[in-house]
Amino acid sequence: MVFKHKIRSIILSLGVVFCLTQCTEPGRDGGLFLPDGFASVVVVDSIPERVRHMDVTEDDILYAKLRNSKEDGVVAALQDTDGNGEADIIEKFGGSNGPQRWSYATAMRIYNGYIYYSSELVVYRQKLKPGSLVPEGEVEVVLTDDHEHGKHEHIAKPVAFDNEGNMYVPFGAPSNACQDPKRTPGVPGMDPCPQLEDHGGIWKFDANKLEQTQKDGVKYATGIRSVVALTWNPTDGELYGVMHGRDDLLRLWPDKYTPWESALLPSEEFMKITEGSDFGWPYCYYDQIKGKKVLAPEYGGDGEIIGRCDQYEDPIMGFPGHWAPNDVVFYQGDQFPDRYKNGAFIAFHGSTNRSPYPQSGYFVGFVPFKNGKPSGDVEVFADGFAGVDPLVSVRDAVYRPMGIAFGPDGSMYISDSVKGKIWKIIFNGDRNNFGEEQLLAMEDRKKLSHIRTPDKIKDNLISGGLVGGPKAYQTYCSACHQRNGKGAPGRFPPLTGTDWVTGDKERLISVVLRGMEGSLKVGDEVYNGMMPQHSFLSDQEIAEVLTYIRSNFGNDASSVSKNEVTKLREQLQESGENGPIQVQTD
Repeated sequence: MVFKHKIRSIILSLGVVFCLTQCTEPGRDGGLFLPDGFASVVVVDSIPERVRHMDVTEDDILYAKLRNSKEDGVVAALQDTDGNGEADIIEKFGGSNGPQRWSYATAMRIYNGYIYYSSELVVYRQKLKPGSLVPEGEVEVVLTDDHEHGKHEHIAKPVAFDNEGNMYVPFGAPSNACQDPKRTPGVPGMDPCPQLEDHGGIWKFDANKLEQTQKDGVKYATGIRSVVALTWNPTDGELYGVMHGRDDLLRLWPDKYTPWESALLPSEEFMKITEGSDFGWPYCYYDQIKGKKVLAPEYGGDGEIIGRCDQYEDPIMGFPGHWAPNDVVFYQGDQFPDRYKNGAFIAFHGSTNRSPYPQSGYFVGFVPFKNGKPSGDVEVFADGFAGVDPLVSVRDAVYRPMGIAFGPDGSMYISDSVKGKIWKIIFNGDRNNFGEEQLLAMEDRKKLSHIRTPDKIKDNLISGGLVGGPKAYQTYCSACHQRNGKGAPGRFPPLTGTDWVTGDKERLISVVLRGMEGSLKVGDEVYNGMMPQHSFLSDQEIAEVLTYIRSNFGNDASSVSKNEVTKLREQLQESGENGPIQVQTD
Protein backbone atom coordinates (compact mmCIF):
# COMPACT_ATOMS: atom_id res chain seq x y z
CA MET A 1 0.00 0.00 0.00
CA VAL A 2 1.25 3.44 -0.85
CA PHE A 3 0.44 6.49 1.22
CA LYS A 4 1.23 9.96 -0.06
CA HIS A 5 1.44 12.93 2.22
CA LYS A 6 2.26 16.51 1.19
CA ILE A 7 4.18 18.77 3.53
CA ARG A 8 4.38 22.48 2.72
CA SER A 9 6.94 24.95 4.02
CA ILE A 10 4.79 27.46 5.86
CA ILE A 11 6.67 28.11 9.09
CA LEU A 12 9.56 30.35 8.19
CA SER A 13 9.52 32.53 11.27
CA LEU A 14 10.83 29.96 13.75
CA GLY A 15 14.52 30.73 13.43
CA VAL A 16 17.44 31.65 11.22
CA VAL A 17 17.07 30.28 7.71
CA PHE A 18 19.51 29.80 4.90
CA CYS A 19 19.57 28.77 1.27
CA LEU A 20 20.90 25.43 0.06
CA THR A 21 22.61 25.00 -3.27
CA GLN A 22 20.14 25.76 -6.06
CA CYS A 23 17.30 26.28 -3.57
CA THR A 24 14.28 28.41 -4.34
CA GLU A 25 13.11 29.09 -0.77
CA PRO A 26 14.92 28.90 2.57
CA GLY A 27 14.28 25.86 4.76
CA ARG A 28 13.78 25.89 8.51
CA ASP A 29 16.89 25.96 10.65
CA GLY A 30 17.55 22.60 12.30
CA GLY A 31 18.73 24.04 15.60
CA LEU A 32 21.75 21.74 15.93
CA PHE A 33 25.19 22.64 17.26
CA LEU A 34 27.70 22.16 14.41
CA PRO A 35 31.25 23.29 13.58
CA ASP A 36 31.53 26.78 12.11
CA GLY A 37 30.63 26.78 8.43
CA PHE A 38 28.02 24.02 8.75
CA ALA A 39 24.27 24.52 8.90
CA SER A 40 21.23 22.29 9.34
CA VAL A 41 17.76 22.34 7.85
CA VAL A 42 14.69 20.33 8.88
CA VAL A 43 13.80 17.78 6.20
CA VAL A 44 10.71 16.60 8.08
CA ASP A 45 9.54 17.42 11.62
CA SER A 46 8.05 14.08 12.44
CA ILE A 47 7.19 10.70 10.97
CA PRO A 48 4.80 8.95 13.39
CA GLU A 49 6.36 5.51 12.93
CA ARG A 50 9.78 7.00 13.77
CA VAL A 51 12.98 6.45 11.79
CA ARG A 52 15.91 4.05 11.98
CA HIS A 53 18.51 3.82 9.15
CA MET A 54 18.42 5.78 5.88
CA ASP A 55 20.04 5.89 2.44
CA VAL A 56 19.92 8.23 -0.57
CA THR A 57 19.79 7.45 -4.30
CA GLU A 58 21.76 9.20 -7.01
CA ASP A 59 18.45 10.93 -7.86
CA ASP A 60 18.54 12.46 -4.35
CA ILE A 61 15.58 10.47 -3.03
CA LEU A 62 15.88 9.72 0.68
CA TYR A 63 14.66 6.32 1.89
CA ALA A 64 14.05 5.90 5.63
CA LYS A 65 13.39 2.65 7.46
CA LEU A 66 10.47 3.10 9.82
CA ARG A 67 10.71 1.68 13.32
CA ASN A 68 7.06 0.67 13.75
CA SER A 69 5.00 -0.79 10.94
CA LYS A 70 1.67 0.69 9.96
CA GLU A 71 -0.78 -0.26 7.25
CA ASP A 72 0.75 2.42 5.03
CA GLY A 73 4.11 0.67 4.84
CA VAL A 74 7.43 0.21 6.59
CA VAL A 75 9.65 2.44 4.43
CA ALA A 76 9.29 6.16 3.76
CA ALA A 77 10.52 7.77 0.53
CA LEU A 78 11.10 11.51 0.91
CA GLN A 79 11.66 14.04 -1.85
CA ASP A 80 12.33 17.78 -1.91
CA THR A 81 10.81 19.01 -5.16
CA ASP A 82 11.21 22.76 -4.65
CA GLY A 83 14.86 22.71 -3.54
CA ASN A 84 14.53 24.29 -0.10
CA GLY A 85 15.81 21.26 1.82
CA GLU A 86 12.44 20.24 3.27
CA ALA A 87 10.63 17.14 2.04
CA ASP A 88 7.37 18.12 0.42
CA ILE A 89 6.47 14.59 -0.71
CA ILE A 90 6.49 11.49 1.48
CA GLU A 91 5.40 8.08 0.22
CA LYS A 92 5.26 4.97 2.40
CA PHE A 93 5.50 1.45 1.07
CA GLY A 94 6.85 -2.04 1.62
CA GLY A 95 6.51 -4.68 4.28
CA SER A 96 5.10 -8.15 4.58
CA ASN A 97 1.65 -9.63 4.84
CA GLY A 98 2.76 -12.13 7.47
CA PRO A 99 3.40 -11.53 11.17
CA GLN A 100 6.58 -9.56 11.66
CA ARG A 101 8.56 -7.83 14.35
CA TRP A 102 9.33 -4.22 13.48
CA SER A 103 10.19 -2.50 16.75
CA TYR A 104 13.94 -2.67 16.10
CA ALA A 105 13.67 -2.93 12.33
CA THR A 106 16.86 -1.31 11.13
CA ALA A 107 18.45 -1.93 7.74
CA MET A 108 18.17 0.62 4.93
CA ARG A 109 20.82 0.36 2.25
CA ILE A 110 20.79 0.83 -1.53
CA TYR A 111 22.82 -1.73 -3.47
CA ASN A 112 23.03 -2.72 -7.13
CA GLY A 113 19.75 -1.08 -8.10
CA TYR A 114 17.79 -2.46 -5.13
CA ILE A 115 16.66 -1.04 -1.83
CA TYR A 116 17.39 -3.44 1.07
CA TYR A 117 15.57 -3.07 4.40
CA SER A 118 14.77 -5.28 7.35
CA SER A 119 12.43 -6.17 10.15
CA GLU A 120 14.02 -7.70 13.25
CA LEU A 121 14.08 -11.12 11.61
CA VAL A 122 13.91 -10.66 7.83
CA VAL A 123 15.96 -8.77 5.23
CA TYR A 124 13.87 -7.67 2.24
CA ARG A 125 14.65 -5.97 -1.05
CA GLN A 126 12.78 -4.20 -3.83
CA LYS A 127 13.92 -3.10 -7.26
CA LEU A 128 14.31 0.65 -7.64
CA LYS A 129 12.69 2.30 -10.65
CA PRO A 130 14.48 5.39 -12.02
CA GLY A 131 12.25 8.43 -11.83
CA SER A 132 9.86 6.84 -9.34
CA LEU A 133 9.72 7.18 -5.57
CA VAL A 134 8.23 3.73 -5.01
CA PRO A 135 10.26 0.67 -6.07
CA GLU A 136 8.74 -1.51 -8.75
CA GLY A 137 7.92 -5.17 -8.37
CA GLU A 138 7.13 -7.36 -5.39
CA VAL A 139 8.85 -7.38 -2.03
CA GLU A 140 11.50 -10.10 -2.10
CA VAL A 141 12.83 -11.96 0.94
CA VAL A 142 16.62 -12.13 0.92
CA LEU A 143 17.32 -13.54 4.38
CA THR A 144 15.22 -14.93 7.24
CA ASP A 145 16.47 -15.41 10.79
CA ASP A 146 14.85 -18.79 11.45
CA HIS A 147 16.12 -19.26 15.00
CA GLU A 148 13.77 -19.51 17.98
CA HIS A 149 13.22 -16.01 19.36
CA GLY A 150 10.94 -15.82 22.36
CA LYS A 151 11.96 -12.22 22.99
CA HIS A 152 14.07 -9.43 21.61
CA GLU A 153 17.72 -9.38 22.53
CA HIS A 154 20.17 -8.06 19.97
CA ILE A 155 18.35 -9.30 16.87
CA ALA A 156 18.31 -6.11 14.77
CA LYS A 157 19.44 -6.80 11.21
CA PRO A 158 21.61 -4.01 9.78
CA VAL A 159 23.30 -4.86 6.49
CA ALA A 160 26.46 -3.90 4.62
CA PHE A 161 27.68 -4.74 1.11
CA ASP A 162 31.16 -5.16 -0.33
CA ASN A 163 32.18 -4.66 -3.96
CA GLU A 164 31.97 -8.35 -4.87
CA GLY A 165 28.28 -9.10 -4.40
CA ASN A 166 28.38 -10.08 -0.73
CA MET A 167 26.01 -8.97 2.03
CA TYR A 168 27.08 -8.89 5.69
CA VAL A 169 24.52 -9.34 8.48
CA PRO A 170 25.09 -9.66 12.24
CA PHE A 171 23.37 -12.27 14.37
CA GLY A 172 23.56 -10.64 17.77
CA ALA A 173 24.17 -12.57 20.97
CA PRO A 174 20.91 -13.74 22.64
CA SER A 175 22.23 -12.78 26.08
CA ASN A 176 24.31 -10.23 27.95
CA ALA A 177 27.24 -12.46 28.87
CA CYS A 178 26.24 -16.05 28.03
CA GLN A 179 24.77 -16.78 31.47
CA ASP A 180 22.15 -19.40 32.23
CA PRO A 181 19.90 -18.17 33.73
CA LYS A 182 20.37 -14.83 32.05
CA ARG A 183 21.47 -11.67 33.85
CA THR A 184 21.55 -13.27 37.29
CA PRO A 185 23.98 -11.92 39.91
CA GLY A 186 26.94 -14.16 40.62
CA VAL A 187 26.11 -16.75 37.95
CA PRO A 188 29.15 -17.67 35.81
CA GLY A 189 29.04 -17.68 32.04
CA MET A 190 28.88 -20.90 30.06
CA ASP A 191 32.37 -21.93 28.99
CA PRO A 192 32.71 -22.51 26.13
CA CYS A 193 29.74 -20.35 25.19
CA PRO A 194 27.40 -22.43 22.96
CA GLN A 195 25.71 -19.27 21.67
CA LEU A 196 28.78 -18.50 19.57
CA GLU A 197 27.88 -21.31 17.17
CA ASP A 198 25.14 -19.32 15.47
CA HIS A 199 25.09 -15.92 17.23
CA GLY A 200 27.49 -13.27 18.48
CA GLY A 201 29.07 -12.63 15.08
CA ILE A 202 28.82 -11.45 11.47
CA TRP A 203 27.74 -13.73 8.62
CA LYS A 204 28.44 -13.25 4.89
CA PHE A 205 25.76 -13.99 2.27
CA ASP A 206 25.19 -13.73 -1.47
CA ALA A 207 23.51 -10.33 -1.85
CA ASN A 208 21.58 -11.49 -4.94
CA LYS A 209 20.26 -14.82 -3.66
CA LEU A 210 16.71 -14.97 -2.30
CA GLU A 211 15.11 -17.00 0.50
CA GLN A 212 18.33 -17.55 2.45
CA THR A 213 18.68 -18.56 6.07
CA GLN A 214 21.80 -18.48 8.21
CA LYS A 215 22.99 -21.87 6.98
CA ASP A 216 23.33 -20.38 3.47
CA GLY A 217 25.92 -17.93 4.75
CA VAL A 218 29.45 -18.17 6.10
CA LYS A 219 30.50 -17.03 9.55
CA TYR A 220 32.78 -14.08 8.81
CA ALA A 221 33.71 -12.95 12.34
CA THR A 222 32.81 -13.87 15.92
CA GLY A 223 33.01 -12.65 19.52
CA ILE A 224 30.77 -9.66 18.71
CA ARG A 225 27.90 -9.13 21.17
CA SER A 226 25.62 -6.73 19.29
CA VAL A 227 26.08 -4.51 16.24
CA VAL A 228 23.64 -1.98 14.83
CA ALA A 229 26.28 0.31 13.27
CA LEU A 230 27.75 -1.66 10.35
CA THR A 231 29.29 -0.42 7.08
CA TRP A 232 31.70 -1.21 4.28
CA ASN A 233 34.59 1.23 3.90
CA PRO A 234 35.19 1.76 0.17
CA THR A 235 38.57 3.38 0.83
CA ASP A 236 40.33 0.30 2.20
CA GLY A 237 37.77 -2.34 1.16
CA GLU A 238 37.08 -3.58 4.69
CA LEU A 239 34.07 -4.11 6.94
CA TYR A 240 33.66 -1.88 10.00
CA GLY A 241 31.24 -1.98 12.91
CA VAL A 242 30.73 -0.37 16.31
CA MET A 243 29.65 -2.84 18.98
CA HIS A 244 27.29 -2.30 21.88
CA GLY A 245 29.20 -3.45 24.95
CA ARG A 246 27.70 -5.64 27.65
CA ASP A 247 25.63 -4.23 30.55
CA ASP A 248 24.95 -4.76 34.25
CA LEU A 249 28.44 -4.75 35.76
CA LEU A 250 27.13 -3.17 38.97
CA ARG A 251 23.81 -5.02 39.19
CA LEU A 252 25.36 -8.43 38.60
CA TRP A 253 28.69 -7.91 40.35
CA PRO A 254 28.31 -5.19 43.03
CA ASP A 255 31.30 -6.60 44.93
CA LYS A 256 33.59 -6.01 41.95
CA TYR A 257 32.39 -2.79 40.33
CA THR A 258 31.42 0.66 41.57
CA PRO A 259 28.48 2.64 40.14
CA TRP A 260 30.99 4.92 38.40
CA GLU A 261 32.78 2.00 36.74
CA SER A 262 29.48 0.47 35.66
CA ALA A 263 28.42 3.78 34.10
CA LEU A 264 31.60 4.07 32.02
CA LEU A 265 32.38 0.44 31.22
CA PRO A 266 32.72 -1.57 29.15
CA SER A 267 33.68 0.19 25.95
CA GLU A 268 31.59 0.50 22.82
CA GLU A 269 34.17 -1.00 20.44
CA PHE A 270 34.89 0.48 17.00
CA MET A 271 36.08 -2.57 15.08
CA LYS A 272 37.75 -3.25 11.78
CA ILE A 273 36.18 -6.62 11.04
CA THR A 274 38.26 -8.91 8.84
CA GLU A 275 37.45 -12.50 7.94
CA GLY A 276 38.22 -14.77 10.87
CA SER A 277 38.24 -11.95 13.46
CA ASP A 278 37.41 -12.87 17.07
CA PHE A 279 36.73 -9.95 19.43
CA GLY A 280 36.33 -12.06 22.56
CA TRP A 281 32.69 -11.78 23.63
CA PRO A 282 31.53 -13.07 26.13
CA TYR A 283 34.81 -13.94 27.80
CA CYS A 284 36.34 -10.47 27.60
CA TYR A 285 35.48 -6.81 27.20
CA TYR A 286 37.50 -3.75 26.21
CA ASP A 287 38.28 -1.19 28.90
CA GLN A 288 38.82 2.13 27.10
CA ILE A 289 40.27 3.70 30.26
CA LYS A 290 42.99 1.05 30.58
CA GLY A 291 43.27 0.67 26.80
CA LYS A 292 43.10 -3.13 26.86
CA LYS A 293 40.79 -6.11 27.04
CA VAL A 294 40.12 -7.62 30.46
CA LEU A 295 38.42 -10.80 31.62
CA ALA A 296 34.66 -10.55 32.18
CA PRO A 297 33.44 -11.20 35.73
CA GLU A 298 31.34 -14.16 34.52
CA TYR A 299 34.65 -15.85 33.66
CA GLY A 300 36.61 -14.96 36.77
CA GLY A 301 37.55 -11.36 36.00
CA ASP A 302 37.55 -8.44 38.42
CA GLY A 303 38.20 -5.51 36.12
CA GLU A 304 41.97 -6.04 36.26
CA ILE A 305 42.71 -9.63 35.22
CA ILE A 306 43.61 -10.08 31.55
CA GLY A 307 43.80 -13.88 31.44
CA ARG A 308 42.84 -15.32 28.05
CA CYS A 309 41.95 -11.88 26.68
CA ASP A 310 45.36 -11.30 25.14
CA GLN A 311 44.41 -13.75 22.37
CA TYR A 312 41.48 -11.68 21.06
CA GLU A 313 41.47 -8.69 18.74
CA ASP A 314 41.32 -5.16 20.10
CA PRO A 315 39.12 -2.48 18.56
CA ILE A 316 40.67 0.35 16.57
CA MET A 317 39.08 2.72 19.10
CA GLY A 318 37.07 2.40 22.30
CA PHE A 319 34.23 4.78 23.18
CA PRO A 320 32.75 5.21 26.68
CA GLY A 321 30.21 2.63 27.77
CA HIS A 322 26.52 2.77 26.85
CA TRP A 323 26.79 5.52 24.23
CA ALA A 324 24.82 3.17 21.93
CA PRO A 325 26.46 3.54 18.50
CA ASN A 326 23.65 2.88 16.05
CA ASP A 327 25.06 3.87 12.67
CA VAL A 328 28.45 4.44 11.08
CA VAL A 329 29.17 5.77 7.59
CA PHE A 330 32.47 6.80 5.96
CA TYR A 331 32.34 10.15 4.18
CA GLN A 332 33.10 9.97 0.46
CA GLY A 333 31.62 13.29 -0.66
CA ASP A 334 33.27 16.52 -1.78
CA GLN A 335 31.03 19.13 -0.12
CA PHE A 336 32.58 18.99 3.37
CA PRO A 337 36.13 20.25 4.05
CA ASP A 338 38.92 17.84 3.16
CA ARG A 339 39.58 16.84 6.77
CA TYR A 340 36.30 14.88 6.71
CA LYS A 341 37.13 12.92 3.57
CA ASN A 342 37.26 9.15 4.26
CA GLY A 343 36.58 9.67 7.97
CA ALA A 344 33.83 7.93 9.94
CA PHE A 345 30.64 9.58 11.19
CA ILE A 346 28.95 7.70 14.05
CA ALA A 347 25.45 8.25 15.46
CA PHE A 348 25.49 7.72 19.23
CA HIS A 349 21.89 7.00 20.12
CA GLY A 350 22.59 7.57 23.83
CA SER A 351 22.61 5.59 27.05
CA THR A 352 19.72 4.33 29.13
CA ASN A 353 21.62 2.66 31.97
CA ARG A 354 24.18 5.06 33.43
CA SER A 355 22.33 5.69 36.68
CA PRO A 356 23.25 7.13 39.18
CA TYR A 357 25.18 9.34 36.74
CA PRO A 358 23.73 11.43 33.90
CA GLN A 359 22.86 9.65 30.67
CA SER A 360 25.50 10.07 27.98
CA GLY A 361 25.96 10.08 24.22
CA TYR A 362 23.10 11.56 22.18
CA PHE A 363 25.34 13.17 19.54
CA VAL A 364 26.92 12.46 16.16
CA GLY A 365 30.65 11.99 16.37
CA PHE A 366 33.41 12.08 13.78
CA VAL A 367 36.59 10.00 13.74
CA PRO A 368 39.27 11.22 11.29
CA PHE A 369 41.08 8.49 9.34
CA LYS A 370 44.46 8.38 7.65
CA ASN A 371 45.96 5.36 5.89
CA GLY A 372 43.09 3.18 7.02
CA LYS A 373 43.40 4.01 10.73
CA PRO A 374 41.94 6.59 13.12
CA SER A 375 44.21 9.63 13.10
CA GLY A 376 42.66 11.44 16.07
CA ASP A 377 40.16 11.21 18.90
CA VAL A 378 36.42 11.28 18.35
CA GLU A 379 35.08 14.78 17.72
CA VAL A 380 31.63 16.15 18.45
CA PHE A 381 30.22 16.92 15.00
CA ALA A 382 26.50 17.42 15.69
CA ASP A 383 24.95 17.98 19.10
CA GLY A 384 21.83 19.42 20.71
CA PHE A 385 19.54 16.46 20.07
CA ALA A 386 18.73 15.73 23.71
CA GLY A 387 17.76 19.33 24.41
CA VAL A 388 18.65 19.11 28.11
CA ASP A 389 21.80 18.69 30.17
CA PRO A 390 22.26 16.95 32.55
CA LEU A 391 20.12 14.20 31.11
CA VAL A 392 18.71 12.25 34.05
CA SER A 393 16.52 9.73 32.21
CA VAL A 394 16.34 8.67 28.59
CA ARG A 395 12.76 9.89 28.14
CA ASP A 396 13.93 13.41 28.96
CA ALA A 397 15.74 13.48 25.61
CA VAL A 398 13.79 15.40 22.96
CA TYR A 399 15.57 13.59 20.11
CA ARG A 400 18.04 10.70 19.78
CA PRO A 401 20.29 10.50 16.67
CA MET A 402 19.88 7.15 14.95
CA GLY A 403 20.79 6.97 11.26
CA ILE A 404 23.26 8.70 8.94
CA ALA A 405 23.19 8.99 5.16
CA PHE A 406 24.87 11.14 2.51
CA GLY A 407 23.34 12.60 -0.63
CA PRO A 408 24.97 12.70 -4.07
CA ASP A 409 26.00 16.33 -3.47
CA GLY A 410 27.88 15.35 -0.30
CA SER A 411 25.28 16.69 2.12
CA MET A 412 24.45 14.70 5.26
CA TYR A 413 21.18 13.40 6.67
CA ILE A 414 20.59 12.48 10.33
CA SER A 415 17.50 10.68 11.62
CA ASP A 416 15.88 10.62 15.06
CA SER A 417 14.15 7.63 16.64
CA VAL A 418 11.99 9.53 19.17
CA LYS A 419 9.76 11.59 16.88
CA GLY A 420 10.96 10.55 13.46
CA LYS A 421 12.65 13.86 12.71
CA ILE A 422 15.24 14.15 9.92
CA TRP A 423 17.85 16.88 9.44
CA LYS A 424 19.97 17.78 6.43
CA ILE A 425 23.49 19.09 7.11
CA ILE A 426 25.37 21.19 4.56
CA PHE A 427 28.65 23.05 4.53
CA ASN A 428 28.38 26.64 3.31
CA GLY A 429 31.66 27.99 4.69
CA ASP A 430 35.14 28.31 3.26
CA ARG A 431 36.50 24.83 2.54
CA ASN A 432 40.03 26.13 2.03
CA ASN A 433 40.22 27.82 5.43
CA PHE A 434 38.57 25.26 7.65
CA GLY A 435 40.66 24.20 10.66
CA GLU A 436 40.97 24.03 14.42
CA GLU A 437 39.42 27.46 14.92
CA GLN A 438 36.16 26.25 13.40
CA LEU A 439 36.13 23.27 15.81
CA LEU A 440 36.66 25.18 19.06
CA ALA A 441 32.98 25.51 19.91
CA MET A 442 32.47 21.78 19.42
CA GLU A 443 35.38 21.04 21.74
CA ASP A 444 33.52 23.01 24.39
CA ARG A 445 30.55 20.67 23.96
CA LYS A 446 32.72 17.88 25.41
CA LYS A 447 32.54 19.65 28.77
CA LEU A 448 28.79 18.98 29.05
CA SER A 449 27.66 16.13 31.28
CA HIS A 450 26.19 14.07 28.43
CA ILE A 451 29.64 13.74 26.88
CA ARG A 452 32.34 14.27 29.51
CA THR A 453 33.63 11.64 31.90
CA PRO A 454 31.49 12.11 35.03
CA ASP A 455 33.01 13.19 38.30
CA LYS A 456 32.60 10.33 40.77
CA ILE A 457 31.06 12.56 43.45
CA LYS A 458 29.81 15.80 41.89
CA ASP A 459 27.94 14.11 39.01
CA ASN A 460 26.30 11.45 41.15
CA LEU A 461 22.58 12.25 40.88
CA ILE A 462 21.51 10.17 43.87
CA SER A 463 21.97 11.67 47.29
CA GLY A 464 23.41 9.49 49.99
CA GLY A 465 21.43 7.84 52.74
CA LEU A 466 18.92 5.88 50.65
CA VAL A 467 17.49 2.83 52.43
CA GLY A 468 14.82 0.24 51.85
CA GLY A 469 12.76 0.39 48.67
CA PRO A 470 14.35 3.56 47.23
CA LYS A 471 17.83 2.08 47.66
CA ALA A 472 16.86 -1.24 46.06
CA TYR A 473 15.16 0.56 43.18
CA GLN A 474 18.14 2.78 42.41
CA THR A 475 20.54 -0.16 42.67
CA TYR A 476 18.68 -2.83 40.71
CA CYS A 477 15.87 -1.19 38.73
CA SER A 478 16.70 2.37 37.68
CA ALA A 479 19.24 1.35 35.02
CA CYS A 480 16.35 0.05 32.90
CA HIS A 481 13.18 1.71 34.20
CA GLN A 482 15.07 4.97 34.76
CA ARG A 483 15.33 7.08 37.87
CA ASN A 484 11.92 8.64 37.21
CA GLY A 485 10.19 5.35 36.37
CA LYS A 486 9.45 6.38 32.79
CA GLY A 487 11.41 3.54 31.17
CA ALA A 488 13.08 3.62 27.75
CA PRO A 489 11.14 3.68 24.46
CA GLY A 490 10.80 0.26 22.87
CA ARG A 491 12.97 -1.47 25.45
CA PHE A 492 11.95 -0.99 29.08
CA PRO A 493 8.32 -0.22 29.97
CA PRO A 494 7.34 2.64 32.28
CA LEU A 495 6.23 1.87 35.82
CA THR A 496 3.26 4.22 35.67
CA GLY A 497 0.00 3.88 33.82
CA THR A 498 0.16 0.11 33.76
CA ASP A 499 -1.83 -2.59 35.53
CA TRP A 500 1.33 -4.69 35.63
CA VAL A 501 2.52 -2.46 38.48
CA THR A 502 -0.64 -1.30 40.24
CA GLY A 503 -2.78 -4.39 39.60
CA ASP A 504 -2.45 -8.00 40.76
CA LYS A 505 0.27 -8.09 43.44
CA GLU A 506 0.89 -11.82 42.98
CA ARG A 507 1.59 -11.34 39.29
CA LEU A 508 3.98 -8.47 40.03
CA ILE A 509 5.86 -10.51 42.63
CA SER A 510 6.11 -13.37 40.11
CA VAL A 511 7.68 -11.04 37.55
CA VAL A 512 10.39 -10.10 40.05
CA LEU A 513 11.02 -13.70 41.12
CA ARG A 514 10.86 -15.28 37.66
CA GLY A 515 11.61 -12.50 35.19
CA MET A 516 9.71 -11.93 31.98
CA GLU A 517 10.34 -12.35 28.25
CA GLY A 518 8.45 -11.34 25.14
CA SER A 519 6.71 -8.20 23.95
CA LEU A 520 4.63 -6.16 26.38
CA LYS A 521 2.27 -3.34 25.46
CA VAL A 522 1.86 -0.37 27.80
CA GLY A 523 -0.37 2.37 26.48
CA ASP A 524 0.21 2.60 22.75
CA GLU A 525 3.80 1.34 22.79
CA VAL A 526 5.22 -2.18 22.60
CA TYR A 527 8.33 -2.99 24.67
CA ASN A 528 10.70 -5.82 23.82
CA GLY A 529 13.33 -5.60 26.54
CA MET A 530 14.00 -8.51 28.85
CA MET A 531 13.13 -8.36 32.56
CA PRO A 532 15.71 -10.55 34.35
CA GLN A 533 14.61 -12.43 37.44
CA HIS A 534 15.60 -10.87 40.77
CA SER A 535 15.12 -13.88 43.03
CA PHE A 536 18.50 -13.14 44.58
CA LEU A 537 16.84 -10.32 46.53
CA SER A 538 15.49 -11.21 49.95
CA ASP A 539 11.74 -11.35 50.54
CA GLN A 540 12.00 -8.13 52.55
CA GLU A 541 13.90 -6.32 49.77
CA ILE A 542 11.34 -7.40 47.15
CA ALA A 543 8.46 -6.27 49.35
CA GLU A 544 10.12 -2.90 49.92
CA VAL A 545 10.96 -2.20 46.28
CA LEU A 546 7.51 -3.24 45.03
CA THR A 547 5.84 -1.13 47.67
CA TYR A 548 8.03 1.75 46.53
CA ILE A 549 7.12 1.52 42.83
CA ARG A 550 3.41 0.99 43.62
CA SER A 551 3.33 4.21 45.62
CA ASN A 552 5.62 6.43 43.51
CA PHE A 553 5.90 7.70 39.91
CA GLY A 554 2.24 8.75 40.07
CA ASN A 555 1.06 5.35 41.33
CA ASP A 556 -1.21 4.94 44.34
CA ALA A 557 -1.57 1.22 45.03
CA SER A 558 -1.43 -0.86 48.18
CA SER A 559 1.82 -2.07 49.73
CA VAL A 560 3.40 -5.49 49.32
CA SER A 561 4.28 -7.42 52.47
CA LYS A 562 7.22 -9.71 53.16
CA ASN A 563 4.80 -12.56 53.90
CA GLU A 564 3.18 -12.19 50.47
CA VAL A 565 6.57 -12.54 48.80
CA THR A 566 7.57 -15.49 51.00
CA LYS A 567 4.34 -17.33 50.29
CA LEU A 568 4.62 -16.96 46.52
CA ARG A 569 8.31 -17.85 46.47
CA GLU A 570 7.53 -21.10 48.30
CA GLN A 571 4.68 -21.89 45.88
CA LEU A 572 6.92 -21.35 42.88
CA GLN A 573 9.64 -23.53 44.35
CA GLU A 574 7.16 -26.33 45.02
CA SER A 575 5.67 -26.14 41.54
CA GLY A 576 9.02 -25.74 39.77
CA GLU A 577 7.77 -22.66 37.93
CA ASN A 578 11.00 -20.71 37.97
CA GLY A 579 11.40 -19.86 34.30
CA PRO A 580 10.62 -16.39 32.92
CA ILE A 581 6.99 -15.43 32.35
CA GLN A 582 6.27 -15.39 28.61
CA VAL A 583 4.18 -12.53 27.24
CA GLN A 584 3.32 -11.69 23.65
CA THR A 585 1.60 -8.64 22.21
CA ASP A 586 0.18 -9.21 18.74
